[in-house]
Amino acid sequence: MSNYVVDEQYIYGLLEQAKSITTAETAAILAKAETMQGLRHNEIAALLACECPNTWQRIFNIAGHIKKEIYGDRVVMFAPLYVSDYCINNCTYCGFRHSSSHARRRLSKEEVRKEVEILAKMGHKRLALEAGEDPANCPIDYVLECVDAIYSTQVDGNNIRRVNINIAATTIENYKRLKASNIGTYILFQETYHKQTYENFHISGPKANFTNHLTAFDRAMQAGIDDVGAGVLFGLYDYKFEVLALMLHNEYLENTYGAGFHTISTPRIRSGGEENLSLPHEITDDELKKIVAILRIAVPFTGLIISTRETAEMRKQLINIGVSQLSGGSSVEVGGYSKRSENNTQFDVADNRRASEIIYWLMEEGLIPSFCTACYRKQRTGDRFMQLAKTGTIKDVCLPNALLTLAEYAADYGDERFKALAQQTIDEYISNITNPAVKETIKQSLGEIAKGKRDLYL
Repeated sequence: MSNYVVDEQYIYGLLEQAKSITTAETAAILAKAETMQGLRHNEIAALLACECPNTWQRIFNIAGHIKKEIYGDRVVMFAPLYVSDYCINNCTYCGFRHSSSHARRRLSKEEVRKEVEILAKMGHKRLALEAGEDPANCPIDYVLECVDAIYSTQVDGNNIRRVNINIAATTIENYKRLKASNIGTYILFQETYHKQTYENFHISGPKANFTNHLTAFDRAMQAGIDDVGAGVLFGLYDYKFEVLALMLHNEYLENTYGAGFHTISTPRIRSGGEENLSLPHEITDDELKKIVAILRIAVPFTGLIISTRETAEMRKQLINIGVSQLSGGSSVEVGGYSKRSENNTQFDVADNRRASEIIYWLMEEGLIPSFCTACYRKQRTGDRFMQLAKTGTIKDVCLPNALLTLAEYAADYGDERFKALAQQTIDEYISNITNPAVKETIKQSLGEIAKGKRDLYL
């Protein structure tokens, strides 16, 4: 991999140059941002350097407009599924680190099925499988067994339709096996792109190898996985550096493999947990909003994810300026859906609402909770997805599919109050569809859903 991805001096140079950006130059950058073309490195740095409250309000407005134009009012729903907390890495910020004294657990195949049954009854259709790194207790064979158990579990005719995978950096051969198991997105957080900081927080274990971790997406894409999801644990180092590094990494993948990040996650770490970490770069609420807004402007067609680490109010604000995917009803404990507990979690959960509460809340906010997984099953992935997204064509299927999945959810899991609001939401959005063929297809599919048919999509 080119060292351009993590050329620290280049990034520092961008941030230094940005300090002298004029008001007129900033205005020109914002005018370009409104066209949804994305931004160059120096333009991203310029916005990151901005300290004017009025300019930031305009940035938030532009980011919100871009989100609306590209994603409409859809918010994609998912849930994490932790299958094993065995780990041989010592990452000082993580509750699963090897030096932690808590008892370890790995779910059996039947326990995985039980967790999936609960998640399916919550209405979820897509999961993010999460596991610590331990070749002895959590080898790739075990991960593949879990994927098979998830896909093969049926609950009253419902099932999980897409499994994303968040496991440690591995080999090309293992990535090929994951690809063959029909996974969705392969997710891996770099945690921090600043090498010295990375080494300070990753004390021992395979993850301590900065270069091996950084080049994981190369191996995944060489193995045929064309959908990858990145992220930074904001708060480990200067967020301005991290945002630029993320964008450089994304550009590198686009130039080398034809597709960059399908999603970017924006978790932040806070001090005060059992780790008692010193975090001189801890992220404020306002800074997190700035991060999300800049990412939405810089890579308009990339999905942005926020987890239940954040409060309901914060998640609401972030949706309005760029976030397009939410977890809901989440447990971050191995076996946690079967037995809710505060023990042995990887991180604290701030939004503890049930999935059904979050879904209803989204509709109250005028949004469409979406359980759609159609793109993966129609091979609209990687560069093909981005081509459709950048031409605007993808919107012709995303809204209809979101409405169909909402109708399916309401029929299977909604009470009368929920069904009434869902029907109101569906009717409102159908009335705004201008393509008569699409409108007719949706109406026909809704009729079939009412008769019991499931999994209809464009």
